[in-house]
Amino acid sequence: MYSKTQKLIAEFLGTFGLVFFGCGTAIFGGNTLAIAVAFGLSIIVAAYTIGKISGAHLNPAVSFAMAFDGRMSFGDAIMYSVAQIAGGAFASLCHLVIVACTSMKIKNCSFGANTFGDYSGSGINFFGAFIVELILTAVFVTVILCVTASKNEGTRNNAGIFIGVALTFVHLVGIPLTGTSVNPARSIGPAIFGAAATSGWSLLYMLLFIVAPMCGAFVAALLYAMVLKDKD
Repeated sequence: MYSKTQKLIAEFLGTFGLVFFGCGTAIFGGNTLAIAVAFGLSIIVAAYTIGKISGAHLNPAVSFAMAFDGRMSFGDAIMYSVAQIAGGAFASLCHLVIVACTSMKIKNCSFGANTFGDYSGSGINFFGAFIVELILTAVFVTVILCVTASKNEGTRNNAGIFIGVALTFVHLVGIPLTGTSVNPARSIGPAIFGAAATSGWSLLYMLLFIVAPMCGAFVAALLYAMVLKDKD
């Protein structure tokens, strides 16, 4: 049995890895496919290392969806979220140090911050970005709720792979539009450290990438409870 402290440290470390490798791939020149695969592989690795300790949520949207479904308390979901946000922010701090040790200019580095409007390659507006993040998060979290509760042992045992593939898919769609958040803990650190490159707008944009994924998590939990959950 793992202690609460062990679980929180596991969530911190797992989210650190997710942001460090996912956003790091974006910062240091990866294309859309490379970035999507980096995020997906990070989830798979975390699932099979710290999954047995904390469940490897690495995402407040996932933790709160689990709470909505009664698999954990809302108090624990809040503590998980704090650990996840701290891990993501620490990863972005490490990116700052690495960038400072290169010929890259910190003021020109967005650190993988999620954006829309003028700072998005697609020019997607606020409403479009909100819809994209809500849908992508709802899809991603629904996959998690389904595979982790499946009565099929093979599906359950390989849940990490399914979740990693799902995260890769949503990134392939979302990266050209918003950079893909689907995870407030992935967005907060880059928004803070990327503020100089976006003239501070990433801090305002950050609110969308907190609210939309959380709304998506609620939609996923509702869909799962009403339609997809095994009632037996």
